[in-house]
Amino acid sequence: MQYIGHYESPLGRILLAADAEGLTGLWFTGQKYFARGLDSERTEKENSLLQEAKRWLDIYFSGKEPDFTLPLHLSGTPFQKEVWEILCTIPYGCTTTYGEIARQLAARRGIPRMSAQAVGGAVGHNEISIIIPCHRVVGSNGNLTGYGGGIDKKIKLLELEGNDMTRFFVPAKGTAL
Repeated sequence: MQYIGHYESPLGRILLAADAEGLTGLWFTGQKYFARGLDSERTEKENSLLQEAKRWLDIYFSGKEPDFTLPLHLSGTPFQKEVWEILCTIPYGCTTTYGEIARQLAARRGIPRMSAQAVGGAVGHNEISIIIPCHRVVGSNGNLTGYGGGIDKKIKLLELEGNDMTRFFVPAKGTAL
C-alpha cells in the first residue's frame, strides 16, 4: 500500500508517495513521467515518512542542505538503481555530467566505456526528484539538459544550491526544452 501527500514548494506543487519501506516518489505536478510507478491502490494519508519528507523539503527550499537522509524504496532496473545511487553522491551545490557518471559506471564494471545516453535514460526515469538529485547532472559542455520537471525548475534548483550559473547554458533546441 502506498500513501500519498502533497507539498507546496516555491517551484510548484509536489506529489509525494511512500510505502512501508521508504519514499517511492516525488514529482512536480505535470512533469514528464508524473506519478509513474504510483500504485493503483493508494491512500492520501499523512504518515511519519511523508512528514519527514516534507521537513526535508522545508529545509532544502530554505536554501540549506538537509542534514538527514530519508529511507528510499527504489523501483527500477539494476542499471537504473546503480545510476541513482551515483546521483545520491553528488554533493549539494555541485554538478556532474552524464559522461562522468558513465565513466564511473564503466570503472565499477571493469569495462572500457559506458554510454552517456544510457545514463541519461536512467537519470530521466528517476522517480524521486530533488532527493535523488538528478537536477545536478548537466551536459559535458555546460548544457542544461534532461530534467523531467522542466528546465526552468532545474535552473532554480541549481541556483538555490548556490551554483555559478554562468558556467551553464540552455540549448536552442533539444531535450532541455
